[in-house]
Amino acid sequence: MDISRDTETSVLDAGCAVHHHGAVNGVTGSCHELRLTDGRSLLVDCGLFKGTEVSAEGSPAENPEIEFPVDGLMGLVVTHVHIDHVGRIPYLLAAGFRGPIFCSEASALLLPLVLEDALKVGFTLDVSLIARFLEQIQRQVIALPYKRWQPVGDRMSIKLHPAGHILGSACVEVKVQVGDALKQGPQRDWRVVFSGDLGAPYTPLLPAPKSPWRADLLVLESTYGDRLHENRAQRQLRLRQVIEHALVNRGTVLVPAFSIGRTQELLYDLEGLIHRMGSRKAGSAVRWDDLEIIVDSPLAAKMTDSYRRLRHLWDKEALRRIRAGRHPLAFEQLYTVESHDEHLQAVAYLADSGRPAVVIAAGGMCSGGRVVNYLKAMLGDPRHDVLFVGYQAAGTAGRIIQRYGPTNGYVDLDGQRLNVRAKVHTIGGYSAHADQASLLRFVRGIRHQPQEIRLVHGDDDAKRALQAKLRKMLPESDVVIAG
Repeated sequence: MDISRDTETSVLDAGCAVHHHGAVNGVTGSCHELRLTDGRSLLVDCGLFKGTEVSAEGSPAENPEIEFPVDGLMGLVVTHVHIDHVGRIPYLLAAGFRGPIFCSEASALLLPLVLEDALKVGFTLDVSLIARFLEQIQRQVIALPYKRWQPVGDRMSIKLHPAGHILGSACVEVKVQVGDALKQGPQRDWRVVFSGDLGAPYTPLLPAPKSPWRADLLVLESTYGDRLHENRAQRQLRLRQVIEHALVNRGTVLVPAFSIGRTQELLYDLEGLIHRMGSRKAGSAVRWDDLEIIVDSPLAAKMTDSYRRLRHLWDKEALRRIRAGRHPLAFEQLYTVESHDEHLQAVAYLADSGRPAVVIAAGGMCSGGRVVNYLKAMLGDPRHDVLFVGYQAAGTAGRIIQRYGPTNGYVDLDGQRLNVRAKVHTIGGYSAHADQASLLRFVRGIRHQPQEIRLVHGDDDAKRALQAKLRKMLPESDVVIAG
């Protein structure tokens, strides 16, 4: 098996090759193409870039147009509906793609919500144009159950496996028929597995990721390939400590929101804390059951509602909580901010009132969204806290606050320089991504081990650290870094 070390392709044999169009120069913009020698291909994800990250063709985040040919595409597979995996789908359709969009059954319900929001933020406010686009998406989407083969053309089939990252997330196994019974002997197949984003194994809402049985080539994410997450007990303790600081200081805990996954995990733990702490106070401050939890993100609110409606997909722990009469994503202290006017009122009220609250606000990396107004109002006040629970890409305001905030640094937002006096925290245990140990566990669970593992979707240090671990664990596999 001759596998090229070219930075953009991985040649499995004379029959097919993998081309990476994104998530090779960082963690965003996931987009990978499995191409046959006759020019036909399958695309896995088509996401937006964030911060200073660029496409494999060198285009920056502000230029999201598709720069590769689409006329040979037989289909697009969506691993999950985070914007860095689906955000360029409008541009893919604008480039002429009219083939099937395969995804899990849950993702088929969530994808139109995410794309509608993305269109309003970065594409157009024309209601009729958005409606036409969403109708086109609905015509192209094909919802697939997990663990069932779906033909794509005459030489490929795909099968989705639960990835445990967010609701509906999947890793993609592709079976490619190669050879020719008349000219090259018996026909056989290669198995190419795209991990998508893998989740941590012990999250309370979703089942753990499942490894496929076989992979000849594994395209593996490496976001946290160089570190281990806090466990659930540690993250809950640290969350409690951050909130107690807000209760005592009568400040706001501001959480930049990733609308899907982490928001719901955080709400689940907040409900658990309020249920457990009840009428107790932090010192002489406000009671726990009087603490307001505010979701100021219309998309996050819609996704949380979708999580509730799809609770048959939750894991056993969360379902036990429901059977006990509790409502982990719809509890009494939870409020939703909808309109822009309500948002501005909430910012002013919380900045000045001394009413403790936890605000989950749109804009996971702080470079846009409603979280920016909260930051401008609160970063300079030591009563408040900023809590990061998700990855902050290089070049984003979130990365700057996360790195320099603890030493009273500054950040520029909307052309305004803001000194950071609020307390800045990061809780890694809420990451929706697998850590190094979980990534290794996923690879170890593949019974027919890969001949090649290609690392994508990670910073350089994370890729190198994971590469070293994988080479030690699987000395006969070729572990390379896409770049």
